[in-house]
Amino acid sequence: MNGTLLIGILLVMGLVALIVYVVGAYNMLVRFANNIDKAWSNIDVILKQRHDELPKLVEVCNSYMTHERETLEAVTKARKAYGAGVNINDKAQAENQIVGALGKLFAVAEQYPDLKANREFLALHQRISVLESTIADRREFYNDSVNIYNIAIQQIPTLWVAQQTGYGTRRLLTIAPSDRKDASLAFGNRPRAVA
Repeated sequence: MNGTLLIGILLVMGLVALIVYVVGAYNMLVRFANNIDKAWSNIDVILKQRHDELPKLVEVCNSYMTHERETLEAVTKARKAYGAGVNINDKAQAENQIVGALGKLFAVAEQYPDLKANREFLALHQRISVLESTIADRREFYNDSVNIYNIAIQQIPTLWVAQQTGYGTRRLLTIAPSDRKDASLAFGNRPRAVA
């Protein structure tokens, strides 16, 4: 009888340990998933602040950049695409378009000395640059959170808990392939070096 009792106690203890592990693993996945959602919400808040500055920037540039309508429209279109995005992936793609359009806008603005000297333009450029830096920091935190979560749900035995509870991998935020190209730097006010 003692052997049977011992086996019974061991089985109950094993079952309790399994339940404790499953509950702990599930709670860990919930915490990681919520951290990802929180990280995205933090990015979204900063993006909203930047998006609020974009119409002001386009308005200031409109009066100076009469021949650059396409560049200004690209900024406006990208901003609308972000608002129409339904999920994080759509918004991330639209965000990449905004970054590209802003880069082009600021590059074109270099050709307009009066615009570059405009106080409102300078203030908006500075504000957007600060927001860009903050967005980069928050993207890094988001990607770190996604990486930790993805590693957790792909490791055994947490993998089994994730599969049973419907947790799947999340995508990292990436940059657009066009942003990976080297920028061509041409200094129009500098004479070319003679070899």
